Amino acid sequence: EVQLVESGGGLVQAGGSLRLSCAASGFTFDDYAIGWFRQAPGKEREGVSCISSSDGSTYYADSVKGRFTISSDNAKNTVYLQMNSLKPEDTAVYYCAARRGSGYGCYAEEYDYWGQGTQVTVSS
Repeated sequence: EVQLVESGGGLVQAGGSLRLSCAASGFTFDDYAIGWFRQAPGKEREGVSCISSSDGSTYYADSVKGRFTISSDNAKNTVYLQMNSLKPEDTAVYYCAARRGSGYGCYAEEYDYWGQGTQVTVSS
C-alpha cells in the first residue's frame, strides 16, 4: 500500500522558516517523482516544488524560487521542503504527492498518490 505522510507544518511568523518532511512507503522510491503542492482557502491547488528521485532534477514555482529548497534522502524514502523567508501568502495546506516516472513535472493532475496534508500558517 502506497503511503505518504507529511510532517513539519505549523504556525510561524513572517520571515521565519519551516521544514516539511514527506515519508514515503509502499513503492520503489527511485522510480517516482515526488512533489509538494499547496492549497489555500478559495484557491486552486498549485505545484510548489517537485523532484525526480532518479536524477534529483527539480522544479520550483516562481513564487518560491530562492526561498524554498526541495531535497530527497533516498535511503530514508523521505523528501524534504525547506521553507525560508516565509510570507503570509505562503499560508496553505501543503500536500506531498508521488507519481511514477522520472522528470520534475509538477502538475497535480499527473500525481497518483497523495498525503493527508499539513497546515502551514504564516502570521504577519
